[in-house]
Amino acid sequence: MAGNAAGDSGGRDIDRAAGAPIVVIDKVTKSFGALPVLRGVSLAVRRGESVCIIGPSGSGKSTLLRCINGLAGMSSGSIRVDGIEVNDPGLDKRLLRRKVGIVFQQYNLFPHKTVLENIVMAPVHVLGEERRAVEERARSLLAQVRLTGKETAYPGELSGGQQQRVAIARSLAMNPLVMLFDEVTAALDPETKKEVLATIRALAADGMTCILVTHEMAFAREMADQVYFTDGGLIVEHGPPADLFGAPRNERTRAFLNQVL
Repeated sequence: MAGNAAGDSGGRDIDRAAGAPIVVIDKVTKSFGALPVLRGVSLAVRRGESVCIIGPSGSGKSTLLRCINGLAGMSSGSIRVDGIEVNDPGLDKRLLRRKVGIVFQQYNLFPHKTVLENIVMAPVHVLGEERRAVEERARSLLAQVRLTGKETAYPGELSGGQQQRVAIARSLAMNPLVMLFDEVTAALDPETKKEVLATIRALAADGMTCILVTHEMAFAREMADQVYFTDGGLIVEHGPPADLFGAPRNERTRAFLNQVL
């Protein structure tokens, strides 16, 4: 079921460039042993769009994000990011990492490294970029996520929301074309959750292509251009948030929304 990524009635009022989608997922399957997790998922995301993926736990949402970023291999199907085939056995994963950033529920920061060091490590050591230029970019990113002045702090000195914003800045330091967010607010209290959601909202407003797995239904309704409801490894229904939340067509979608809204 391919996503109609060109629809105009979403959660945001933005201008999108016409043309081919930047992320194309075609009939992707994934199994862990005898357990099928993805059962033929297809969707497409255009440059500058924000897509939210919702659904019950165990429906394959996080696995799909990991497949997009090459962290999990597909059993079959195809994923292309900016024309690159993710499943190409000859692909240099460093090229993919430059195009796709991912932020997880757990911050995964190095506790013995300062905030600045956490951000500059990958561009310097993985991509071989010049340290001075990367540090300058890191300071600009910290300002973007409203953490100016925390350069020399260690993760243990920060709140959960601040650590998550450092994790976002760390991913942005690779200059990705697409950002993936996997339940990034699930471990946060309500106040720090708002800080992180505001950061993601600002990124989307600035035109970053975002794909989010989330249980934050109000946030998905507000900022998504397309919302995909998954269950049992399948896309059950998708559409602009006004349609999917306001008038879901599928009975399974209605049952799920009745439980969470």
